[in-house]
Amino acid sequence: MGVEYKDYYKLLGVSKTATKEELSRAFKKLARKYHPDLNPNDPDAETKFKEINEAYDVLKDPKKRQMYDSLGPNWQEGQNFQPPPGFENMHFGGGSQGFGESGFSDFFETIFGGGGFGGQGARFTQQGPRGGFSGAGFGGGGRMSRKGRDTEVAIELRLDEAYHGGKKSITLQEQVTGPGGMPRMQSKTLEINIPKGVKDGSKIRLAGQGNPGSGGGPSGDLFLKIRIAPGSQFKVDGTTILYELPLAPWEAVLGTKARVPTLDGTIEMNIPAGISSGQKMRIKGRGLGSGARQGDQMVQVVIKTPKNISEEERILWKQIAEKSDFSPRD
Repeated sequence: MGVEYKDYYKLLGVSKTATKEELSRAFKKLARKYHPDLNPNDPDAETKFKEINEAYDVLKDPKKRQMYDSLGPNWQEGQNFQPPPGFENMHFGGGSQGFGESGFSDFFETIFGGGGFGGQGARFTQQGPRGGFSGAGFGGGGRMSRKGRDTEVAIELRLDEAYHGGKKSITLQEQVTGPGGMPRMQSKTLEINIPKGVKDGSKIRLAGQGNPGSGGGPSGDLFLKIRIAPGSQFKVDGTTILYELPLAPWEAVLGTKARVPTLDGTIEMNIPAGISSGQKMRIKGRGLGSGARQGDQMVQVVIKTPKNISEEERILWKQIAEKSDFSPRD
């Protein structure tokens, strides 16, 4: 059976006169579209990804491209490849149509792999943004190496840990290869550095701490997704810290000084006379984030009224009500 000719120019969607820059742009666009990590349940996308990598690996190399062009520019995709004069004395690896164990098509391995052309096997060098292929030779029985997949794990921080940042030890479960090649889980403890003012939902990248690669490829990355544990004293809105300050009615009417807790210690605030429940006051630079992007702390007034009062207090409140012309519903 002949080897099916693959039109690398057509696979990349470029003309046969495409420049190196045009090839690169076309490849990057298709690689983003068909990358296996972005299409985990689509085997056709993985096949397409291998095909465009194969095409780019050949066409970006001037010598390989010249060799490929010399095989016959008028052959159409789907026709069987007929070896040109001289090929019958060269040794090529066997295999069926399609992609073999190496992940490359038979046409590619016949032209550029195996023991032919001085025994120089092709190298698949494309590195993707999240787990690509790199540096694996296919001549002489080489195998493809692939970067391990990235992993994402949620970790919970107290609000004060997120605000101050610093070192923290975390213990995770990771999958490793056990005896006999069987996967098993084991604990792994990591010392991580929490950035000061990290927000809820932020991610911390730990290079090389993800899933192990295959064929000698590097490990993927570990992304820690931050979750800030709810607290009873403060609430969080993005980079803003919210604190409710309870005031007695007379404090709100007359004004007062109140001690207000923040994540960076307690401060004393001047509460203006006549403040209403629900009004907010700002403490600049006491929120999450850092530098120019650090948020503020907002202090929201909540006026509390006494539930149990003495008869004397009741008389005084009644006198105030009779003397005052204040109408909250006007």
